Amino acid sequence: MLKINVRGENIEVTGAIREYVEKKLTKLEKYFENTSNSTAHVNLKVYTDKTYKVEVTIPLPYLVLRAEETSPDMYASIDLVTDKLERQIRKYKTKVNRKSREKGFASFEFVPQAEEKEEEDKKFEIVRTKHVSLKPMDSEEAVLQMDMLGHNFFIYEDAETQGINIVYRRKDGRYGLIEAGDEG
Repeated sequence: MLKINVRGENIEVTGAIREYVEKKLTKLEKYFENTSNSTAHVNLKVYTDKTYKVEVTIPLPYLVLRAEETSPDMYASIDLVTDKLERQIRKYKTKVNRKSREKGFASFEFVPQAEEKEEEDKKFEIVRTKHVSLKPMDSEEAVLQMDMLGHNFFIYEDAETQGINIVYRRKDGRYGLIEAGDEG
């Protein structure tokens, strides 16, 4: 069973809101074999212009799902974010199943664990550190992960070379690949 942690910013998380979020997110469990060790982190925010933002992050052993939606209705935002997560899951599962059949790749894991640090104000201050667990995949799967997370880059272990690679979104909207190596 997926654990669900609901937080509110500028809003009290009532029993009704909590139940609605839980009802919607537990429907996503049908796509996974085991979610017993997973926690969905839900952040509800209310802005001064009376819009509601819902952010959901679900770190799974082989995938991190993340989506956010903003609308004038809290419940509509919850519906929209759930629909977005469901589309991500279906897209991911279709892609991985096709790749598995073609190349026999095993599943992978990417679980960022953010640790925020407060330091003195400096010109090059590092304000956030992420630790990632790199699993083998090809560049196409890495681009898919990057897009699903909404990031501009993604670091991964190349399944063929076992090297550390980075895919990134270029300013022209296409993708680039950086291959780390010992070459100097």
